[in-house]
Amino acid sequence: MSGFATARQKMVDGQVRPSDVTDIRIIDAMLAVPREAFVPETKQALAYLDLDLDVSEGGSAKRFLIKPAVLAKMLQAAEIRESDRVLVVGCATGYAAAVIARFAAQVTATESDSALAAKAQAILVGNGCGNVTVRTAAPADGDPANAPYDVIVLNGATEIVPERLYGQLRNDGRLVGVFAISQPARATMVTCSHGDFGHRTLFDAVAPVLPGMELVPAFVF
Repeated sequence: MSGFATARQKMVDGQVRPSDVTDIRIIDAMLAVPREAFVPETKQALAYLDLDLDVSEGGSAKRFLIKPAVLAKMLQAAEIRESDRVLVVGCATGYAAAVIARFAAQVTATESDSALAAKAQAILVGNGCGNVTVRTAAPADGDPANAPYDVIVLNGATEIVPERLYGQLRNDGRLVGVFAISQPARATMVTCSHGDFGHRTLFDAVAPVLPGMELVPAFVF
């Protein structure tokens, strides 16, 4: 077993399984997808650590792969079906999209940095993810032209209520992400039922805030 394959197994055994992730599809996907391929070469030694990994390069705005266990727990809560169309918001280099692509019908991923979006598409194609399309878009905008989606996954946190994303859910659709609207931040699932949206707290979690989903301080006279 190669060094990266060993690290991948340790990530699953030491981070994902102990976090009560029992969905074998998620476990198999995380064992199969080479996370190091989605990380700059200079940071590949960090690819399987329990941290939000900065994958930005060349002075661009910081973009992250969120912690493997946080991603896995949110995906398990979303109960993605093999017939589902999934939107990954703020995909960075595309790791979350690659994992989801192994057990969903179709994945669309958005990234606000056009150069990073192009890189993500190239990495995904190189890793056989033919059912993933990457589009350049701000995280808060989602992908309205191709909505509705069965599941929307935030690859990061939001400090604002992502109402435009809610409107892109199919009836009975689910949105999962880290909501830092109040403290402590919590992974949350939003469900859509005939235009009404229910919120359920999943677990306490911290993740980097996605670009454009930061809370803008109100001006005080």
